[in-house]
Amino acid sequence: MTIALVLLAVAAPAARAGAVPEAQLLLLPPTTTVAELAQAGLSPGLMSAGLGKVPAAQTYLDIGQGNRVFDSLYDEDLPPRDEGLPAWWQRVKERAASAPAEIVPGLLRSSLRQAGIPPRRLEIRKADIRSLPAGTHDLVIAIARPTGQSDDPLPIGIAAGGFDGNLTSDSTRIDGYVLSTDVAPTILQHFGVAIPPEMSGQPIRSEGNVDPAAIEALGARMAVISHRRGPVIGLNIVIWLAALALVALLSRGRLARPAVRLVGLALVYLPLVLLLGAALEPGETAERLLVLLLAPLLAGATLLALRGYRALAVAAGLTAVAYAIDVVVGSPLTSLSLLGPNPGLGVRFYGIGNELEALLAVLVTAGAGAALAGFAPRASGRAAARAFLAIGLLAAFVFAAGRFGADVGAAIVFPLGAVVAAVTVAGCGRRPLLLAAVAAPVAVLALLALIDLASGANAHLTRSVLDAGGLGNLADVAQRRLQLSARSFARPVLLAFLPLVALLAVLAYLRRDRLRAWLAAVPAMRAGLIGALAATVVGTLANDSGALVLEIGAAYLLVFTGFAWAEAAAERP
Repeated sequence: MTIALVLLAVAAPAARAGAVPEAQLLLLPPTTTVAELAQAGLSPGLMSAGLGKVPAAQTYLDIGQGNRVFDSLYDEDLPPRDEGLPAWWQRVKERAASAPAEIVPGLLRSSLRQAGIPPRRLEIRKADIRSLPAGTHDLVIAIARPTGQSDDPLPIGIAAGGFDGNLTSDSTRIDGYVLSTDVAPTILQHFGVAIPPEMSGQPIRSEGNVDPAAIEALGARMAVISHRRGPVIGLNIVIWLAALALVALLSRGRLARPAVRLVGLALVYLPLVLLLGAALEPGETAERLLVLLLAPLLAGATLLALRGYRALAVAAGLTAVAYAIDVVVGSPLTSLSLLGPNPGLGVRFYGIGNELEALLAVLVTAGAGAALAGFAPRASGRAAARAFLAIGLLAAFVFAAGRFGADVGAAIVFPLGAVVAAVTVAGCGRRPLLLAAVAAPVAVLALLALIDLASGANAHLTRSVLDAGGLGNLADVAQRRLQLSARSFARPVLLAFLPLVALLAVLAYLRRDRLRAWLAAVPAMRAGLIGALAATVVGTLANDSGALVLEIGAAYLLVFTGFAWAEAAAERP
């Protein structure tokens, strides 16, 4: 308990006093449940304990400083408590200074002190669920103590005036879910103290009705997202590819073309079916069967109804539009999709994550090329260019604006892909292409920043960039993303596929004349693929999961290229 008090950097328990606003932070047994907090009269929720699995001491530090980064971004691990308190605390502060972010241990305490709030007004103590104060108008925050043995979220409850529903915050926008970094801003807001810019968290509030069952269901779904991706997504893709190879082999190539089309469209529909899985929340076996069977069935139905590039355009369009609609209404399904931002990891909680950004960049840009090739094959270069720009800018607005997708990378890759495709299809030279590719993301970022400010969206774009506190802090944001991107290339799961991506890139370069021949009759499709390629390359550099973006983008580029091969083969006499 002593270590918790030190890490939170507040005074020891003190007596309550008068009418001056007071607050209590109560640390409950780790076995405390959301239902018990609700029964005790608190507004319940779950609290992300850290970015992935972190030591309990790191959770307490994050609460006290109102900010956090991945443990891998510190120069060293959290030092063990094997020396005197002053020396140990100095090491903690030196470690925080090594992170590419404004991490200030004990910022909650120092902010209260600078505002003239006596330390006794904030009480921290160990408590039991049966001893929680009831009916108080002061602020009471009760949190199940972290163990550091799991990345599961912690039950949290708040009692105060105005708290009468499930907990949420602008950090998550998820009913029933908040962050460890939201606790300090909540306490400061209660005391009327300005929240320092070094705190990334947002004040906690309550919405709707108290519903512990919904919160527990939310936690259960988040808990399965990471480990279910392999058996539901990876294994099914392997099954489809094995079936494709078997059909091509047994038919001696005669059925290779329709098989490539079918599997390609199944992969395009895969994210759409996963969105349905998030709505149904089935068990693992049921979700595996849902994906295994429904995606190929949708692909087959589309191929029966439409021919050529029209089928590819409709599949890509339906998938992209489904996600666009969901993020516009608050991401209730995207956040719990197996390809969503994976909020259980503690990084993103609404809008699209890197996985969806990578594949949607291809579906939108190359899908627009397929739509032009299939539905408007005789459109002029200028008309096609306008279509690319309109679709790309609309996608950037939906997936990057703070009110909706709130993904900074989307503000870069979608307009860039659209501009590259537009300039390509219009037949402009390389210099206009390079100038437009550089200018488009900058212009869209500026426009979205203005929209965020005007609408009060308070999203990641404005908080991390506009509120960065100067060029130094803005450089920290860029450094943090670059460090994480570089380290993503060393992850074993991603590292295993990088040689394959490199091989495909080499083959594409060596066979570029053949690729050009496949697309000679469909310039819009060619432009869409070039734009999608540019978006994938830049997305790899601009995101904090560069290897993941590269591999997913390359996979979907391969899907569209395979479809182009099938169409070119069908046109041969």
